[in-house]
Amino acid sequence: MKNQRYLLLVSLVLFYAQPSYAQSTTTQLQSWLRAPAGKRAPISAVKFSNKPLSKQEAASATSLLLEDAYRMLRVGLEKQWKNKAIISDNDTLRFEYKIFGEKPSQGRSLFISMHGGGNAAARVNDQQWKNQVGLYKPSEGVYLSPRAPTNTWNLWHESHIDTLFDKLIHAAILFENVNPDKVYIMGYSAGGDGVYQLAPRMADHWAAAAMMAGHPNETSPLGLRNLPFTIHVGALDNGFNRNEVARRWSVMLDSLAKEDPPGYKHLVQLHESRPHWMNREDTVAIDWMMQYQRNTTPNRVVWKQDDMHHSTFYWLATPVQAIKTGGEVVVSYKGNEVTIENNYADTLCIRLSDAMMDLDKPVTVNHNGKTIFKGKVKRTIGLLEKTIAERKDPKLVFCSELVFANGKVTTGE
Repeated sequence: MKNQRYLLLVSLVLFYAQPSYAQSTTTQLQSWLRAPAGKRAPISAVKFSNKPLSKQEAASATSLLLEDAYRMLRVGLEKQWKNKAIISDNDTLRFEYKIFGEKPSQGRSLFISMHGGGNAAARVNDQQWKNQVGLYKPSEGVYLSPRAPTNTWNLWHESHIDTLFDKLIHAAILFENVNPDKVYIMGYSAGGDGVYQLAPRMADHWAAAAMMAGHPNETSPLGLRNLPFTIHVGALDNGFNRNEVARRWSVMLDSLAKEDPPGYKHLVQLHESRPHWMNREDTVAIDWMMQYQRNTTPNRVVWKQDDMHHSTFYWLATPVQAIKTGGEVVVSYKGNEVTIENNYADTLCIRLSDAMMDLDKPVTVNHNGKTIFKGKVKRTIGLLEKTIAERKDPKLVFCSELVFANGKVTTGE
């Protein structure tokens, strides 16, 4: 009995005499972060980046990495926000905004409201922008109307828009206390065209979307699985068959929602006796959107690649070189069980977090009716840093990853 007590005492002394793993890892990360960003060794080159973390250690590392990312974002975006002009390469997105209501404790809502116009003289699109600035008045939030960088027919779904909007959202979060889970996209006429396009391809950015008097062109509704989407068109708006297209989308969304509940929440309203201008009857879309908040870890993701490629979508990712326009990926999870339902890419990355499942227990991956992986996955600083660098979004940070390639799953180590 004395020997047992002695061994227990020695064990406790040895345990408490050593620095804790959490302290060691945190200290190393803090040291790495103290170096200027341009002079840091790549995270993949430092030994601590691939060490397994506990849930608590991962949370601490996430806080440190996000703080560092926001500090650099603030430096880069503060002047742009002050000047009301977001810049990316050679493109500039000017904007005006108004603030409505009291700020909620969790942060303000953000409404990005896109103007109409299109392939016209700059003065025409400037006038459309001016109209959009005063078109809607939400009960709460930052109502922001950007001026499209171009005067082309597809002014709201050219390739530069995605990057500009991403930076715009970050700036609004930093400088106007916007809640990242209450960002809404809306637009009228050509702006509605943009909503049809940007809502599904950037669905993991938005809490809900409202399309007013636009046309979808070639886009698909499949990516709207986790994004509440409302359509408002005048019943007499037959320009480009907008009214008939809205009816077809209503049928498609009804069918998708029936096949895949609880996905594809939607509301389609054709306003009786209204042509292209709905006389502000479409303002009901704002209250409808505001009942929803973004869900960044939905239990099923339907990812259809647009002609503007994205390498990440919710908790999925694929290398840029593996992307194919029109490619479709469907992956779901329940508890610690992941099912790959459809996949076109030769490499598919499945990102996991403690918000999704219990990462201290084994994870199972199924494909084509078979279990192709079952085992523990580890949390790493390397993946935390990578996902923060990619999106700089506090709700799209992942600590673990499984890589599906050649019919097999690896832990991404």
